[in-house]
Order: sequence, then structure tokens, then C-alpha cells
Amino acid sequence: MWHSDRVGERDGAGGVSDFVQRRPAAPLRPYVAWYSGYRQVGVEPGTHRGLPSPYLTVIVTLDDPLVVAAHPDPRTPAGRYDTLVGGLHTTPAIITHDGRQSGVQLALSPLGARALLGLPAGELVHVDLDGREVLGPFARELRERLLAGVSWAERFTTLNVLLTRRLEIANGPPGIANGPRDEVAWAWRRLRASGGTVPVKELAREVGWSGRHLSQQFRTETGLSPKGAARVVRFDRTRRLLQRQAASGQPPTLADLATTCGYYDQAHLAREFREFAGCSASRWLTEEFRNVQVIDAWDGEDCEP
Repeated sequence: MWHSDRVGERDGAGGVSDFVQRRPAAPLRPYVAWYSGYRQVGVEPGTHRGLPSPYLTVIVTLDDPLVVAAHPDPRTPAGRYDTLVGGLHTTPAIITHDGRQSGVQLALSPLGARALLGLPAGELVHVDLDGREVLGPFARELRERLLAGVSWAERFTTLNVLLTRRLEIANGPPGIANGPRDEVAWAWRRLRASGGTVPVKELAREVGWSGRHLSQQFRTETGLSPKGAARVVRFDRTRRLLQRQAASGQPPTLADLATTCGYYDQAHLAREFREFAGCSASRWLTEEFRNVQVIDAWDGEDCEP
């Protein structure tokens, strides 16, 4: 099992930041890309931008509630959450903390929403909800079991057990549909594999549907149009490559990234980054690089076959 552990890391101010990332058990990998466990204590108060990505977010806090100061949907008031489920979105969420934060985060594929959340990802687009509104009593059970864990390894094992059980229940009797249509699932995976660069007309031709029918079915399942999803996938790939460049000490090379990730030019990348992140790429790196949540990329094999 792949894992990346940074446990008990102390920053210059004497605070402690833990970050642990694991792949889920094999039966869950078509649905969940990775688990991330994080804990920061005694660090400077901060703000984090929750950026658009190809994954739904499920967060279960351990100590203090998650404080969301601004949601992707501006009509949603700021709130505090013990558990949170967030759908795909195209603008950032703003998360704050007072120097303490901890929890476990799941990166959930839209293709797994029906099986693990009980509803299509399209019903969650642009929204963040209290976990109880989506998961019912399971949200409380999940948090109580994770709070009882004494290590990250134990918590991740608990997640595997609880989510596998939930998946088995969702599968139900043979013949019961519990996932998206094959054509939509194929189109989603094709978009992911291409880094968001495959044209929508080509997707429609490959699945044997009209462009309009593909867009309708795709939006129902994910909440985004194929074109909108392609933009999110492309942006997500771009910011992760940018993040890895910064982590390795390389200076940002936006012109090269624009070419690599399928933008027309650097100006196009800059416009897209500002729209999705709410700021420039350079400002995002400056603000975010020390945030534990920003180190959230699964760099191995994708969860979606």
C-alpha cells in the first residue's frame, strides 16, 4: 500500500503539523482516490483556499470543527462543521483556523457518489453540506469511530471497514443500478486520462451519443457539463504540477505548464487560474504552501480504472 507520512513535524514557531496520506483498500479504489489525515497544533492562525478538483470532498474532524468562512456558493452562510460533504465546484471555498485543526479527508470520485453517499454527485455541485444531511446517522458513527482511533493507521483501517460495509450494502441485489451509466463513467474517465484536453465532440462520438444528450446525462451525474469538467480537470493537473515544482525548489514555469497542460498560452492559464482559485498562481503559492491541506495530491495510480 502506498503511503506518505509526515508525523510530528515541527515548524519554526514550535507548532506541530502531522500529515499522513494513504490509498484505501482495493474494493474502494474505484470510488475513493486517497485518505488524508492531518493535525496542526500551535501554528499561526491561517486561511486555506479549497480549490476546485475532480473529487468530491468528505471531511471528518477530530478535535475542532472545520470553519468555512466562504463557500463556493456565496448564498451559503459561513459555518462550522464536525463532518462535511462537498460537491464538485468551480470557485474556491475559504477555510480558516485559529492555529489548531485536525481531521481526515476523503477524495471521492463522482463515480462513487451513488454507492458511498447514496445520491449522484450532480445533486451536490457547488455546495458544502453538514455530513449528517447527506450520510444521516452514518456521519456520527464515522466520526465516533475515527475519534476512538489512537493512530492514523488505525483510523484508515476503520475507514476501510466502514466504507467497504457501506459499499456492500449499496450494491444490493444483482441488477440494481447503483452507479452512473456506463457511457457517462467512460466519458469521465476519458476526460481524466486526457488531463481535460479531449474535445467534447470527440467524447460524444466515442460513446455514440449526441453532444446534447451527453451533456445532459453528464451534468445530471456530476453536476458539471463535459466542458466544465474538462476545465476543472485541466486546472487541477496544472496546480498540482505547479505545487510539485515549488516543493522541489524549481521556479514556477507558467509558460511551460500552459503548453504541457493544454492551454492556448500563458495568458489563458493565468485567466483560468484566477477564475478557479480567486487569485494568481504566484499568490496562491505564497499563501498556501505551508498549509497542511494543500499537500493533498495523490501522485500514484489514479483511483478510477
